[in-house]
Amino acid sequence: MKHLCLRLWRASALGFCALFLAAGATQAFAYPERPIRLVVPNAAGGGTDAFARVMAQKLGEALNQTVVVENKPGAQGGIGTTFGAKAAPDGYTLTIAFVSTMAVNPFVYADIGYEPLKDFVAVAVGVNQPYLMVTYPASPYQNLQEFAQFAKQKKGGATFASTSSQTELIGVLFQTLLKTQMLYIPYKNATTAVVELSRGDIDVMVASLPSAIPLLNAGKLKALAVTGNKRAVALPNVPSAAEAGFPEFVANGWYGIVAPKGTPDEIVQLLNKHINAILAMPDVQQNLIAAGFEILTGTPAEFAAMIEHDYQRWGAVAQTQKSLRK
Repeated sequence: MKHLCLRLWRASALGFCALFLAAGATQAFAYPERPIRLVVPNAAGGGTDAFARVMAQKLGEALNQTVVVENKPGAQGGIGTTFGAKAAPDGYTLTIAFVSTMAVNPFVYADIGYEPLKDFVAVAVGVNQPYLMVTYPASPYQNLQEFAQFAKQKKGGATFASTSSQTELIGVLFQTLLKTQMLYIPYKNATTAVVELSRGDIDVMVASLPSAIPLLNAGKLKALAVTGNKRAVALPNVPSAAEAGFPEFVANGWYGIVAPKGTPDEIVQLLNKHINAILAMPDVQQNLIAAGFEILTGTPAEFAAMIEHDYQRWGAVAQTQKSLRK
């Protein structure tokens, strides 16, 4: 009887400990307990901001917690991204990541304040988009092939504009494929660039679909090609670069969400699960596709691999850019 009581006591004690540890683990992972900050390294109104606001609203509903969008523009996305990199790795500060901040800026600027491959953990990719080569409505070239011929004949005289480090490198990539040079005209904002392009002061500009589609519909721009090997769903009448004879002229811009390095994996996995579920919602897909985006989902590891791939690719293009400037 004595031994039976001892065994019962031990079993009860072990059961109590198991319950205690389980309760402690549950309490430790009571996330989120307060509002989450989603940093957008660009000003309000652009493609990154639009994507962030859709995700913030839906993610807040899924987590039953407020997700606040904070715009921190400046330095081609560097200010906001640096802020996100230096935040506490507790899951309460997330950052919108895109190609310029994660794979281009490190090769364009001397000190960006963070290291993309070391200071962040990938959470989830969200959307992808090709870019557009656009020109002014009255331009003499009607497609990318005609413009390419013009640029070759006017070596060093054809002009192209962009408003970001990535779109500048897309122009460099095109010059490399043409084996010619164009005159690069940088702009701080798309508004000024579009005004000057629309009146023919510039030959072409590399633009994102969300910013270009309204201007195309208004007749203020003319599309030459989508920078990729297939047409964009939102612009079915615009040929791809591959159709125009440039299959290597592929340049995409993805948006995703990252967190500071050291963020607990259980938080990363939870956010990834919810973000993928949000991207599968019909209303979310309809809104994003209409803006020119392609929906992308995947694991944190797959997103991390995507970031590293583009880091290596655009780093090589940046080296070409430096040689062109010499």
